[in-house]
Amino acid sequence: MDIGFIGLGKMGRGMAQNLLQARYNVMVWNRTAGRADDLQKLGARVAASPADCARSGIVITMLADDAALESVVFAENGILKALPAGGLHLSMSTISVALSTRLTAAHGVARQSFVAAPVFGRPEAAAAKKLFIVVAGTASDLVRSQPIFDALGQRTYIAGDEPHSANTIKLLGNFLI
Repeated sequence: MDIGFIGLGKMGRGMAQNLLQARYNVMVWNRTAGRADDLQKLGARVAASPADCARSGIVITMLADDAALESVVFAENGILKALPAGGLHLSMSTISVALSTRLTAAHGVARQSFVAAPVFGRPEAAAAKKLFIVVAGTASDLVRSQPIFDALGQRTYIAGDEPHSANTIKLLGNFLI
């Protein structure tokens, strides 16, 4: 299975490496291109743009904040324009409920699927495949995504069929922590 992965920061690098170890064909993109060098040596292909990552049909984003995610989704060379109809965007970042709602609507108009799947765990947990993943989306999208979640974390919690529900739980969890 081909997967695009966008965001190779402290969390994303370990996550992308786990996908490679699980034998997925991974194409990576990061704003700072040099962050992909180690992953390329492990077999990842390096994309020239977020759009290149999205063309595979499944794209994962693990980015710092709402602004970073908006820039890779809605830009001219972004995910929304390149992800094919029926494609799947798994947003694993901690983002606002408002942005999650906006992404759900935008992907719906484009006949694409959107699953919110924010994670609990630190970079060491991401590298060790020990993340806790809170997911929300349609039942069929969650079934389709589960093997990917299994390659990234130790447990998946289903929060419902509205993606913003997972983001709400993640934000509440952060406040409690």
